[in-house]
Amino acid sequence: MDRTISVIYGKNIHDMTLRLLSSCDLQLPASGANASAVIKPNLVTPSGSDTGATTHTEIVEAIIIHLISLGFRNITVAEGSWVGASTESAFRALGYYDLRDRYGIHLVDTKKDEYRSLAPFGIPMEVSRTVLDADLLINVPVLKGHCQTLMTNAMKNLKGCLSDRSKREFHRLGLDLPIAALNSVIHPDLTIVDSICGDLDFEEGGNPVQTDRMLASAYPVLLDAYSATLMGYRPEDIGYIRKAQEIGLIEDFRWEVKELSKPVVSNARAGGEAKRLSVHTSPIDACSACYAALIHALKRLEDENGLGRLKGRTIAIGQGYSDKAPEIGVGACCRKAGTGVAGCPASADSILQMLRGL
Repeated sequence: MDRTISVIYGKNIHDMTLRLLSSCDLQLPASGANASAVIKPNLVTPSGSDTGATTHTEIVEAIIIHLISLGFRNITVAEGSWVGASTESAFRALGYYDLRDRYGIHLVDTKKDEYRSLAPFGIPMEVSRTVLDADLLINVPVLKGHCQTLMTNAMKNLKGCLSDRSKREFHRLGLDLPIAALNSVIHPDLTIVDSICGDLDFEEGGNPVQTDRMLASAYPVLLDAYSATLMGYRPEDIGYIRKAQEIGLIEDFRWEVKELSKPVVSNARAGGEAKRLSVHTSPIDACSACYAALIHALKRLEDENGLGRLKGRTIAIGQGYSDKAPEIGVGACCRKAGTGVAGCPASADSILQMLRGL
């Protein structure tokens, strides 16, 4: 098992995607150009990607271009929006019909697909045949918060491959074991995570946190375990990750991060709830990934009713503090802070531990 998780930072989403893909060993199967390649984005609603809810269309387009360059001619984007939402509306709002016409790809609404009835670990589910029969499957989730499971990313994104009836059943049974069981029968060849501006704590978007970051790995459980730390959680805090380990999908949570670029400085910004939390920060030339980690850590601290530990103090972050000695600081740029945490970028989990100690 290759435990490498590739990470890239930047502003050009298209180029970032191509660089991630170039670092992976994707190849045309022996069956040739007729081999089926399926791309599974997150189009939970027709919301724009800038809300933190849905996969950036630029990522999917770059994947299509790369697959065509490898010789694939049978490429499908398959997705089923959440119960009550129209997948066709999401396809239309986010430009997927334009991609279909431009590149000659197929669009499959998994709500209307043929299904294969399976019951891994005793969990009944109707799974899209298009996805199960794919010669190559690329999962393209959004790393964001979730009101029930705390986090949604690689593993939970595969829930969009189910019938609406099975989605309802997953909720009735409790999501954790069903999501883990689903990942025992769907095996993406590659997962590319859209962590450009995922929502702080809600899958429908509205509270985006800019990170300007993307991730890639062939192992969804390991990728989710690592991603949990980026949001201020431990892997075992996420129920479906715990269940995945219990049923044998992964032994431990050891990974190796391979950075393809360095974090980029941006105007530290956040929307909605994330903007409210920003009053506890004092950014000067902060990198978006590090600033996002701080916002996630503050949210976790708030969930614990711990913001009072700050006592009106703000947290320094950014390259503008490299020659200063703030009281509290985050990241390598604030190495002279009286109380701080290292990292470039610092992880939300390590920031949270530091804040708990105030």
